[in-house]
Amino acid sequence: MLIAFSVTPLGVGENVGEIVAEAVRVVRASGLPNRTDAMFTTVEGDWDEAMAVVKEAVDAVAARAPRVSLVLKADLRPGVTDALNAKVETIERYLSP
Repeated sequence: MLIAFSVTPLGVGENVGEIVAEAVRVVRASGLPNRTDAMFTTVEGDWDEAMAVVKEAVDAVAARAPRVSLVLKADLRPGVTDALNAKVETIERYLSP
């Protein structure tokens, strides 16, 4: 499965990058395939391991903020691996001349 999620600390002011980096650090340390862009971090794994990473990332932010917002989108497709790259590669093929 792929889980794209965004964790936002609330009640800590406008500059939240340092706290958000704690969530990304958790994802990267997990060993699961992942990618971070300007809006979301996406992690690939089975349900239990991917959701555990999301929880740990939220917990890392909650340790530094009185309130946390979580936005999550999941693509559950049993038997598919490397979807993190394959989905993008498919689109790029259609965009190639």
